[in-house]
Amino acid sequence: MSFRFDKYAHYENSVQTPEEHVRIFERMFLDIRNRQALSLREDFCGTFLISSEWVKSHPGRTALGLDLDPEPLEYGRKHTLSGMTFHEKKRLTLLRENVCTPQKRKSEIIGAGNFSFFIFKTREELKEYFTAALQSLSRDGIFVLEMAGGPGFILSGREQKTYRVRGLGRFTYYWDQKSFDPIHHHGHYAIHFKDRTGRMHRDCFTYDWRVWTIPELREIMKEAGFPETRIYWEDPGPDGQGNGEYIHSEKGDNAHSWIAFVVGIK
Repeated sequence: MSFRFDKYAHYENSVQTPEEHVRIFERMFLDIRNRQALSLREDFCGTFLISSEWVKSHPGRTALGLDLDPEPLEYGRKHTLSGMTFHEKKRLTLLRENVCTPQKRKSEIIGAGNFSFFIFKTREELKEYFTAALQSLSRDGIFVLEMAGGPGFILSGREQKTYRVRGLGRFTYYWDQKSFDPIHHHGHYAIHFKDRTGRMHRDCFTYDWRVWTIPELREIMKEAGFPETRIYWEDPGPDGQGNGEYIHSEKGDNAHSWIAFVVGIK
């Protein structure tokens, strides 16, 4: 039988954690505003799994997904929407649009996951994005950026993990940190997959990023008009390895590599 490699299906199963992102977003909003959030805007939404999971999580929730790339949006329309009910689909809006364009429709949470905003290379570009996000938030909204850092995120090297997924069989995911320029803080990264037939699929996804720091983001958020920012750092847990829970903190451990959330509060 012939085998068709599906890079988006492999990416969704090895990289994305939509249920976890929904849980993180709703807990941050509850922590900051002491109430439940109902509206989400997912920036750089791709196949919009987070938006889909958000509307599934509560019958009163709505989501708006923004992305400029038509390919993952079309993939999501064929695959992500197929797992949603009629009423869930009605509460999900997808736009092929620039995240730097302010939206008339206001959202309580605007989220950018998986370090996607690293595509912006200059302070001017980032400030434009942050300003547009601020204008697109509801009066008590929050703007959530997922970011990574630490020496382990900029050193050249490759990590791999093996997965077994129903319908895909056994496959291997490779995260390739190709190069990093310390003068401009630009890094080049790629994702490769080895499918169940043993065939290698290289550079399925490639990234040319500016690796921003937390102080830079907070400074630019302030310049864009956010009156307050908070950092949600992963709780190290009793063994110091991180337990997947993100807590408000003004001090982070000097981990080899880390993931954190920078939150702008309107």
